Amino acid sequence: MQNQKSIHSLARRIVIALVLGIIAGFFFIWLRETLNATGNANIWNMINSIFFQDISAEGASNAIGLFYIIGQMFIRALQLVIIPMIFTSIALAIGTISDTRTLGRISFKTIAWFLLCYFFALLLAGTVGMFLYRSGLFSANITGLSVSKGSVGSNPLLVILNAVPLNITAVFSDNTAVLAVVFLAVAVGLCMNVLGKEKTNTLSKLFQEINDIVVVFLNFVVTKMGPFAIFALLSRTFATYGIHYLRPALIYVVTTVILLLTYLFAGYSLLIRFGTQLNPIPFIKKISKVAMFGFSTSSSAATLPLNLKTTTTELGVDEKIASFVLPLGMTINMNGTAIMQVIATLFIAGCSGSHVTVPILIMISVMAMLCSAGTPAAPGAGAIVLFTILSGVGFTNDAALLAYSLILAINRPIEMLVTSLNTVGDSCTCIYVAKTEGLLNKDIYNSKVK
Repeated sequence: MQNQKSIHSLARRIVIALVLGIIAGFFFIWLRETLNATGNANIWNMINSIFFQDISAEGASNAIGLFYIIGQMFIRALQLVIIPMIFTSIALAIGTISDTRTLGRISFKTIAWFLLCYFFALLLAGTVGMFLYRSGLFSANITGLSVSKGSVGSNPLLVILNAVPLNITAVFSDNTAVLAVVFLAVAVGLCMNVLGKEKTNTLSKLFQEINDIVVVFLNFVVTKMGPFAIFALLSRTFATYGIHYLRPALIYVVTTVILLLTYLFAGYSLLIRFGTQLNPIPFIKKISKVAMFGFSTSSSAATLPLNLKTTTTELGVDEKIASFVLPLGMTINMNGTAIMQVIATLFIAGCSGSHVTVPILIMISVMAMLCSAGTPAAPGAGAIVLFTILSGVGFTNDAALLAYSLILAINRPIEMLVTSLNTVGDSCTCIYVAKTEGLLNKDIYNSKVK
């Protein structure tokens, strides 16, 4: 009972921090526009230097960046233990499943559900995006922007190759190599399964103790620092990426936001309803704080601990299922990222005058799925990886690069919503797998949110 009360208290504090952060953000947007319009830009520069400035940026050696420091300390504290948490949770989840047929069945269901979610997400994005592209609505005045090439384009199939690491120690020291960590965890878990409990008892205890320490640390960080960090992150985001960044590409922004919200609320609800025969309302109500947390941090990795806690304690999913599905989903199940990348690619095609046919759209969709699966679970990663798709379909002329620069400038608020979609999709998969395996506590799932 006490645990349930603390969960609901955290949910209320997250909501309050979210609302206050948005209100403060809009206030700072108004203040900035007013000061700049009245010739008081120096006052805003001073405010920005004290509260919002990225102190790691060039020329910011004298800035304070209070909100930036708070937000970054919070995200870094969460990302600090992401690798050990993913490795130990997956290895333990696989290592403790004695029946190899059960393990294979769970893995197949998980991947199949991921692909199903990707299919509907890409179908929605491709249909709407192609309609807007052919209607000529994807155009923007992009003159005057500096060209930013982002990352170098590469073959999306490298995602599969890089999943098998060359060096174990290098993988554990790199937060962007999550897929390789998942591979190692699965391999270790399978080997533990083959050897049996007697031979791996010491290793299992070690992994369990590490996992317990990580959970205690993350619970402290999320419950004590979370609401304050969410307020700081949201306020700074709105103050830094204001409305004037959105004006040149309003159609892209509005389209992407509508599609993401549609899939977030309607898409996952329908998948829950028809895929599991459960009432989706409890799922939407309980997972909402995870979506808000993901929106605030813009990092699937940072949201994983709260998602794991909510999925097991409030939605009734067995911990073995959640410990396997959620870290794997955080790595390869990126429905929101795929939607954003399809719409962004079509928007850039419209701005640059590139010709898009149905076969090219299919290629864009497939590449979006592969690139999304390899996107690091960190803020801003989706827009950078987008360049791989542009290179793959040949949208690399000067106009396309200018449109890509615009995406980089305006995409931060959109990627916040993308993260919400990604994290909710992982929990949705947990519900399906647990339900079909008889490892879902329906009483907990259907219990009311207090």
